[in-house]
Amino acid sequence: MNDAAAQKEQTWLARLAATITGEPTSKSDLIELLRALEQKRIIDREALDMIERALTVSNMQVREIMVPRPKVVSINVSESPEEFLPRIVECGHSRFPVTGEDADDVIGILLAKDLLPLALPANGRRKFSMRDLLRPVTRVPESKRVNVLLQEFRENRSHLALVCDEHGGVAGIVTIEDVLEQMVGEIEDEYDFDPDDFIKQHADSGYIVKALTPLEDFNEHFAAAIACADVETVGGLVVKHFGHLPKRDECIGIDGFNFKVLNSDSRRIHLLQLTVTGAQPERAD
Repeated sequence: MNDAAAQKEQTWLARLAATITGEPTSKSDLIELLRALEQKRIIDREALDMIERALTVSNMQVREIMVPRPKVVSINVSESPEEFLPRIVECGHSRFPVTGEDADDVIGILLAKDLLPLALPANGRRKFSMRDLLRPVTRVPESKRVNVLLQEFRENRSHLALVCDEHGGVAGIVTIEDVLEQMVGEIEDEYDFDPDDFIKQHADSGYIVKALTPLEDFNEHFAAAIACADVETVGGLVVKHFGHLPKRDECIGIDGFNFKVLNSDSRRIHLLQLTVTGAQPERAD
């Protein structure tokens, strides 16, 4: 860091310290403080958004961001290039779990770039050996915290981990891109949604809810008492009740609330439409 950059950083930190009149005692206090700093233009909107997402990630578990097993594109070690290459080209991924005879027996990870020599005519005539190309596989439990996983990815210089359930079976996969998207990604959709809001009302009993909404905040907003073991967000709650990653327009009722998936991809839910179907306690303002 050069002298000018160091001086700029010290100035920024001094301004930040001068603004803080007391230490925040909870995560919500910290967020309120950061939003006040953004309003005073001490930090910008992009920095605020990233910090808030990072704080959310610290409470998330791998099961909430993983690619579930039914969506995972894998390769069997006994397959020939002619059999698996069309799948690789179609999905466009860069890393693939390779299984043995048992679907839960993941013996390694295949990198698409390691298959490039097959494009050379001379190499194409050689006997192909899948096992010679395999990279080691990292296994993590569903309950692992996402921020801990990110640190492990960085330390091990790995990009993909196999997610295992409590019985040791394959629950899905998670990549470093999945983690980083939670921190720096931006949801783009057709709904006008204030970045500061997790829940937006659009009818008497209709709402749009971000999947990353903390379950605790949801319960507070609706004076509800929904509890779900090992789940921190509304998206995680919905996925757990479905038992699979739902697609757009799939619906499910949970404790007097009807959730409809508005925006999702092959990895996770982004937005939900909520209808209050049961009698809820009156909110205290």
